[in-house]
Amino acid sequence: MAPAAIDPDTRHHGSDIFAASSIADIHQTLAHLTRQEASVAERLNTLIASQKDLSRELGRLDLLRAHLGAQAVNTRAISNGMLSGAASTANRISGAVKRLDHEQANVKATLEVVEQVAELKSCVLGVNGSMGAPQDWETAAGYLSRASKIPPEVINGSFAEEIVPTAEVPDPPRVTLDAAAESLCGLFLREFDKAATEGDGARVTRFFKLFPLIGRSDVGLDAYGRYVCHGVASRARTNLNSGNAALRRDGYFYGNTLTKLFEHIAQIVDGHEPLVERHYGTGMMVKVIERLQIEADIQGGIVLDTWHDEKIIDRKLTDIKSYAFSFLVQSFLPAPKPSAGTPRSNSPANAAGRSSEDEGVDMKEVDSILGETALMLGRWALYSRFLASKCATPESDITPGSDPHGLKIPPFLSTSNLYKKVSTHLIEPFNIMTTFFFRRSVEKAFQLDESPSDLNLNPNKPLGSNPPFITSAVDDVMYIVNQVLQRTLSTSQRSVVASVVPTIGRVLGSDFVGMIQRKMRDESYPKAVIQGALPPEDKVIAFLILANNVDIATDYIKRIVDQQVGPRQGPIDNASEKSSSPLDDLFPFGHDATFVEHTLRSMEQTFSTKAGELLHDSIQVTFHQVLKPRIRPILAEAFRDIDYAPSATEDLHGNRDGDECPDGDDADLVKSRFDRGWGALIRPIKRILTPANFDRLLTYAIDRHLSGALEKRIRSYYGRINELGAVRLERDIAGIVSAAVAGGKYGLRDSFLKCTQMTMIMNMEEDEWEEVVNEEPGKESGVAWVMDLEERKRVRALVKERV
Repeated sequence: MAPAAIDPDTRHHGSDIFAASSIADIHQTLAHLTRQEASVAERLNTLIASQKDLSRELGRLDLLRAHLGAQAVNTRAISNGMLSGAASTANRISGAVKRLDHEQANVKATLEVVEQVAELKSCVLGVNGSMGAPQDWETAAGYLSRASKIPPEVINGSFAEEIVPTAEVPDPPRVTLDAAAESLCGLFLREFDKAATEGDGARVTRFFKLFPLIGRSDVGLDAYGRYVCHGVASRARTNLNSGNAALRRDGYFYGNTLTKLFEHIAQIVDGHEPLVERHYGTGMMVKVIERLQIEADIQGGIVLDTWHDEKIIDRKLTDIKSYAFSFLVQSFLPAPKPSAGTPRSNSPANAAGRSSEDEGVDMKEVDSILGETALMLGRWALYSRFLASKCATPESDITPGSDPHGLKIPPFLSTSNLYKKVSTHLIEPFNIMTTFFFRRSVEKAFQLDESPSDLNLNPNKPLGSNPPFITSAVDDVMYIVNQVLQRTLSTSQRSVVASVVPTIGRVLGSDFVGMIQRKMRDESYPKAVIQGALPPEDKVIAFLILANNVDIATDYIKRIVDQQVGPRQGPIDNASEKSSSPLDDLFPFGHDATFVEHTLRSMEQTFSTKAGELLHDSIQVTFHQVLKPRIRPILAEAFRDIDYAPSATEDLHGNRDGDECPDGDDADLVKSRFDRGWGALIRPIKRILTPANFDRLLTYAIDRHLSGALEKRIRSYYGRINELGAVRLERDIAGIVSAAVAGGKYGLRDSFLKCTQMTMIMNMEEDEWEEVVNEEPGKESGVAWVMDLEERKRVRALVKERV
């Protein structure tokens, strides 16, 4: 056997037989070849055994092929002999059906054209007959309306031009219809104008309904617009000429006249909209409204121009812009040095600062002008909202996530002359005058400012006024703030809010807060006249009252804004449950309501920040000038003659056996002393300050000084305290803490946490202390320490001679 015919394994071993070097190698190779030969023989036997099955299956396939050939011959015979005729017949029938459908469609189209031509001829003859002797205009218009529904290609087609003309009507149908429509349009227009002139409402309505039937809707709407505008103009002139001179000068005559104009237009739109929509189609009232707006521009412009001239607005604006605010300006200037002599009570020097304050601008007149301007702006806003709702298209309906009202100012309104005059004659003067009115009111409030009477710091004397103790300027200014904000929001004008509200915030921050700050600094600063003495009582009281002014004013501003905007809403999961703001009705366009709310909140926040800074400074001054100099003596008196290293023969109160307590039988001597001194210091101030200011002062005093002073006092006993004294010290510190926070917030006790932990460490048993010392960082057991381990060890070392 050649090596090329050998299996790879065999070839490998077979090639080895030529390289065999021993009989054992030859036997091994021979055994392998024997096994391979047996395997090949077994495979051949298997193939030979399956040859019979293969032959049988091949025979079955040959038989099936023979049968299949016969079936194919039969199928071809059937196809050629039977189905070919049926297929050709079906093809002929299908073609005939298609031709029949086409012919039927042509017949239908022809019949439709014939019917339309017949309808056209009937309409032409009907129009001609109705416009003759009968003069039945409604019937003629009805025939024209029927003719308008016939396709133009039929009317203009040669068939219609051939069939429709008759001896009575020889012209082509298009010429006849156009001529009839033109003739009827002129006739209807003349009759409409005649009925309008005569004031015959029934005939006006009759002919107004006929214009759409002859295809002249634009002419009808234009005529109708002229008709209603004539009524608007006539009513407006009557209203404007009805007032006498006194009413024009003193009352809101022009505001009421403009209101009547807008109300009349709204009544026309509401009353005539169903008629127009029914006969002219949905949305066609907008064209009438646009025509009405042109007349509103004329009549409203006349009202505004007359008001502007009679009220001499330009002159008043000039006077306002030139007003110097002398009192405010001089108040912020450095205080002049006192003269050598005492000025007389009626000296011109005393009156120079206020001689011109009430000259130049009549505040009552400005207030009246602002009131009438706000009335007109509010009515303009209602009028704009009404027209916007009437002109809103279905596509502008509310969608999820859109503005609740979804209103937009119509373009014809935003570009109208009246819109421009509202801006120049009303909005701009209103912004300028409101700014002046508010600042002048603040100035006047401080000119007439009065402090509460009969206040004192003696707890045994009654107070001559009722809390809260503030000056009159706070109530006066906050009343004006509320009035100005209400008037501003009543205009429903975003531009007015955007100008006035930030200005109010600036005036409050600069003039109102600035005046109080200047008074604190220059007039009421509680500084001791003699070094080491207490400040004068009147200065302290005046300073505390000014601090109350800031606190009460901040609360007033918050309540005023909440009243206008509504209380702040917490987070609401369901958007549909969100309550609507009171501003939504006043500002319905776009996101104006949200803008106004943010503007008001921003003003409130700005003022609160500015006032909070001054309040913080005033609390600091009160503490450092009034409280701090007396706290150290109070602590010194409380711990006077207290021994925290008593001998075994002394009790915890510092007495030897059988001795009496130095101050009587008071077991809490330190607490009673501190309570006496602290109360004498705090109570007079507490009854003057507002509760919020007192909390601020008490918190500041405890956080910044008293707690630290107690810590230093505890450390000062290093080496002078034993175990018995530590027990008493813990009790005394607890008594001081209790007395210090009395009447305040419970959270103030946290300021003394370090002091209480110090006394707790000093009184720990040795086993408890060992646990504290051996605690791993971050795994303290139950106590939130405010001291690290080294500091705790130093505190523990304060106690001497532990047994």
